[in-house]
Amino acid sequence: MAGKFEMYKDRSDKYRFRLKAGNGEIIAVGEAYETKASCLHGIESVKANAAGAPVVEKEPTL
Repeated sequence: MAGKFEMYKDRSDKYRFRLKAGNGEIIAVGEAYETKASCLHGIESVKANAAGAPVVEKEPTL
C-alpha cells in the first residue's frame, strides 16, 4: 500500500497535514495553515522538494 497525505483541521480550527506510510505510521507532519488552499500548497511543496532534498546530519547543540 502506498503512503498518503491526510489533511485535517486541528482544535484551533487550523488546517494541518500529515504524511503516512503504507503501514499507517506517521512519517511527517506539516505546520498549521490558516486556509485549506495554503495547506494544499504546503503538501505540493513537500511533494516537489522532498525527492531531491539532501540528508544533512547536524551536531547536537549544547
